[in-house]
Amino acid sequence: MNALPPWPPLPDWSSVLAFSLHPLELALRGTVMYWLLFLMFRFVLRRDAGSIGLADVLLVVLIADASQNAMAGEYRSIGDGVVLVGTIAGWNWVIDWAGYRSRLLRKFLQAPATLLVRDGQVLQASLRRELITRDELMGALHREGLTQLNEVARAWMESDGSITVVPRD
Repeated sequence: MNALPPWPPLPDWSSVLAFSLHPLELALRGTVMYWLLFLMFRFVLRRDAGSIGLADVLLVVLIADASQNAMAGEYRSIGDGVVLVGTIAGWNWVIDWAGYRSRLLRKFLQAPATLLVRDGQVLQASLRRELITRDELMGALHREGLTQLNEVARAWMESDGSITVVPRD
């Protein structure tokens, strides 16, 4: 009769669950990197016309990879990961809560809507500032069932990059 191969040794649970870095250091690292990335995405990166492109996905993946070591500090345990993920999720919740509760903070946390079309007239300065082409604008109008600019009362680029169109009566 063939003997079964030996079981692999059990993991050292104390090293799997114990902290390899102080939890406050992990929380500080998570906080600094969260705010750095938040501010970069809020003020440096442009809003797109309601879509995510391949370059956007690549940018997010590269930023996540580049910031991982700065946040983690080479952590090695589940406990470290739980503190770090909890810190990041906590800041995300705090930002959502603060933006909901305070109009002043909401103005800082979210980009304001930008008027793109007024009474059928394209506001070129707004298109240029938001890096939106006329073709992208016309595509948004077409999705709303409009084919001509003179059919538009107002069109705005919202804080999330989508374009809202109000047709003329």
